[in-house]
Amino acid sequence: MSPHVPHIPDDPDGPVEPRGPEASPPDSAALTDFSVDLTSHEMLRRAHVLDALGSDWDPVAALEGEEAAYALLYSGLDAEQQRVYDELVAAGVLPRRGDGRAAP
Repeated sequence: MSPHVPHIPDDPDGPVEPRGPEASPPDSAALTDFSVDLTSHEMLRRAHVLDALGSDWDPVAALEGEEAAYALLYSGLDAEQQRVYDELVAAGVLPRRGDGRAAP
């Protein structure tokens, strides 16, 4: 005996199909490819960053200042700090700077 499928009067599609776990999955060919090109958005973002930095921003000076800050950070280390610094350089955690010793 087949299960009863209800019929909706005047329904152009005919009997109601089962829905839920027993329904068949959608055909993969019916899926739509969706992609978004964010190139123009990225260019706008970069323009806003440069605008925020201002016309007097000097990237070379910024990098030199960063190197000076690193030199100051690793200066005046006591013996234990120097040992840890040397271990971190040997392990590749910190880059070797100058002669491999923290600045005195």
